[in-house]
Amino acid sequence: MSVSHSSKLNKSVREQYMKLPQGDQVLVTYVWIDETGESVRCKTKTVDNEPKCIEEVSEWTFEGLCARPAEPCMSDMYLIPVQMFRDPFCLDPNKLVMCEVLKYNRKPADTNLRHTCKTVMEKVKDFHPWFGMEQEYTLLGITGHPFKWPENGFPGPLGPHYCGVGADKVYGRDIVVSHYKACLYAGVKICGTNAEAMPSQWEFQVGPCEGILIGDHLWMARYILHRVCEDFEVVATLDPKPVAVNCLSAGCHTNYSTEAMRKTGGLKYIEEAIEKLSKRHEYHICKYDPHGGMDNSRRLTGENCTSRIHEFSSGVSRWGTSIRIPHHVGQEGFGYFEDRRPSANCDPYAVTEVLVRTILLNETSSETRDYSNN
Repeated sequence: MSVSHSSKLNKSVREQYMKLPQGDQVLVTYVWIDETGESVRCKTKTVDNEPKCIEEVSEWTFEGLCARPAEPCMSDMYLIPVQMFRDPFCLDPNKLVMCEVLKYNRKPADTNLRHTCKTVMEKVKDFHPWFGMEQEYTLLGITGHPFKWPENGFPGPLGPHYCGVGADKVYGRDIVVSHYKACLYAGVKICGTNAEAMPSQWEFQVGPCEGILIGDHLWMARYILHRVCEDFEVVATLDPKPVAVNCLSAGCHTNYSTEAMRKTGGLKYIEEAIEKLSKRHEYHICKYDPHGGMDNSRRLTGENCTSRIHEFSSGVSRWGTSIRIPHHVGQEGFGYFEDRRPSANCDPYAVTEVLVRTILLNETSSETRDYSNN
């Protein structure tokens, strides 16, 4: 692929403009999930006063025909603000706003999975469900080749890279630290990061968050990651199998607990939840990647610390299972469990909703109830 000589921008030139005062006006950047269910889009407008809460951010629209989710001749799509963050790119008082998308008729867009998730989370709020999600991703060059990998071949054994230190062991730490700091500034509940076993693959963790908040914060963390990568002229992919060789894949392991699980004797409730999950395994697999299980079929092979896609398994301190109970939880008798099945490109709203439906609302088989009018 040929590249124009003018494509390389001098990022330092931008600084003189970033320092210019903007008076009392505020930039509000609206962020939403696009028609793929995997990527985000954004656009920015000027408002006259700094919004202090999400209710002070107005609805907006975008032209859905260009982004493809709209129906023919009915292309107006509505952006409904749901969660506000500080803007780490334009700095205070500017804002980032996570949005739901409604169609021209004010019904949720096909990829608006937050709408039903919020209804379900409201239904179970007295159980105080907590989630923590471990987002794995892989850094690529603009051409799609893994960042800093040799032109042909693999950059050596996997072992030295996991939580590694040194230029010969990890690639892209500047990007990772910049993303971490940007998330903290924004108010995203990021709680950790580490290098993964595959070179140029990293992970960050978000949580614990209660209910709907985990989806809002993880999606905004993904948006910030893509924006940071723009500055470094690399790409962050959430593809569950970014390299077509027998090496590690990318997931979004999801930690889950209720108030009862977190108290003394909570292991009983964890085991009861796992029993329910075992009876609805295939339904969860269909919800755990945006393509109904096709992406996870490339990832969940039973190799490299993954379970087999069509076999449910669980155990204490077992990493190659569908559900893992951490060692300390097994010893102490309370805490949380880890669902290791969701793919890196999962929609967190879908994952957390189906967990709650199965465990707390006792849904079975492929049954899905409508709680919107309850």
